[in-house]
Amino acid sequence: MTPRHTGSMADHEYTGHVDPGGPSGLQVLPSLEIRKASVGPMDNNAYLLTCRSTGAQLLIDAAADEQRLLALVAEGSAEGRLDTIVTTHCHHDHVGALEKLVGATGARTAAGAADAPEIAVPTDRELAHGDVIELGRQRLEVIALRGHTPGSVALLFRGGEAGDHLFTGDSLFPGGVGNTFGDAEAFAQLIDDVQQRLFDRLGDATWVYPGHGDDTTLGAERPSLPTWRERGW
Repeated sequence: MTPRHTGSMADHEYTGHVDPGGPSGLQVLPSLEIRKASVGPMDNNAYLLTCRSTGAQLLIDAAADEQRLLALVAEGSAEGRLDTIVTTHCHHDHVGALEKLVGATGARTAAGAADAPEIAVPTDRELAHGDVIELGRQRLEVIALRGHTPGSVALLFRGGEAGDHLFTGDSLFPGGVGNTFGDAEAFAQLIDDVQQRLFDRLGDATWVYPGHGDDTTLGAERPSLPTWRERGW
């Protein structure tokens, strides 16, 4: 897979790095466009996925700064179409603009079933491990990664020759799994889910889009799994 950065954005390859207040990153796959923007004081990543054949759009984490997020939506659709907003988990920094985005776009909401009661905005679809979200003609697999929160979810897009693309929220980052706040049982659950449901199933070329910071790949992180498990965070 050779990621590209095309269209109206800067003329350089997609690197997975975006700056707060800066332009979106754009990765163009044969059937899907992926846009990445940094929003809010905690440098949250928001991802806009656009089905290239139908124009359907899905936003991952309406974290903050509704005007920036509406501009992101408009980058993929001049009409401002947004079909679905998926919240990867219930923490406040991932839902700060959710109510206003829903009000402005009419998008349906989805989140992990265990986290849905903690989100102030009603959840239209409660997600479980193994569910599939339809995005136009594309499909996203829901992978539950319990530990950072009980209902944390990741989304997997299988792009065929364009590779697998994994949106992990705060459950997997470059350098480790998400914070479990000193809870050893939660850490054990999270590291087990990450290993069994991600690393044991998916190849090294799988592109990882985290909830904060730069992108990575499973191959870049795989050698560190024993270290993460031993250190307990």
